[in-house]
Amino acid sequence: MRHLVGNTTHPTVEAIHDAVCVEMPTVSLKTVYQTVHDLESLGEVRLLDLGTGAVRVDPNVEDDHHHLVCTECGAVRDVQPDVVTALARRDRRDFTVTSVEVIFRGHCDTCSSTTH
Repeated sequence: MRHLVGNTTHPTVEAIHDAVCVEMPTVSLKTVYQTVHDLESLGEVRLLDLGTGAVRVDPNVEDDHHHLVCTECGAVRDVQPDVVTALARRDRRDFTVTSVEVIFRGHCDTCSSTTH
């Protein structure tokens, strides 16, 4: 958990494993995966599938937010929703909405400056 507190990069489980291995070289990737899933069960983190090819770990569970994802480098960052558009009653007929996820895709400033 120490490697996640205040971490805004939404690291992959593999990146967490690499960081933990610096202090605990014998920790297995399986142990880190299990720990992350246990933390999710406890409500301490959210596991995200943002279409980047790997599960990302989001320790920010305190506020509702969405994500910006760079399609070049895979960087992820939180974005606070300024306006939430209500789903029209006709579109949610016979459906109960329990959560909303919005993913904005594009290029971060670093990738934008190198591709244009």
